[in-house]
Amino acid sequence: MTSDLETHLGYWLRFVSNHVSHSFSLKLQARGVTVAEWVVLRDLFDGDHVPPSALADRLGMTRGAISKLADRLIAKDQIERTASTEDRRQQTLALTAAGRELVPALSALADRNDAEFFGHLTPDERAILEKTLRDIVRRHDLKTIPTE
Repeated sequence: MTSDLETHLGYWLRFVSNHVSHSFSLKLQARGVTVAEWVVLRDLFDGDHVPPSALADRLGMTRGAISKLADRLIAKDQIERTASTEDRRQQTLALTAAGRELVPALSALADRNDAEFFGHLTPDERAILEKTLRDIVRRHDLKTIPTE
């Protein structure tokens, strides 16, 4: 006997995840930002002059992916790349003033998106769901931050 799709928890996780992610992506697109760019901007918001390699390690991305994202965000005047005065091969990334101003507005979009999908849950239900998902992440040693 072959099981139906709907009998798999993975199906339901993917179903919800796709809708939550798509909705958030549309909200970000309206502000001219992709989900991957948002992840970089949000990470840099808490840091100051972060080496691209450290950013790649933290976000579970390749250095090439970070380089391409950095180029796009520099073109949008959201981040800046600074070369070390001691070794010009070493660079850091930091938010520009415009990028620092944008992050709280994008964060509010993320909060609104969460509220739209999960606002009906009681605090206890939300805590159980989050605890369960975090436990799955921990048990499977999942590291890569979703950017798609």
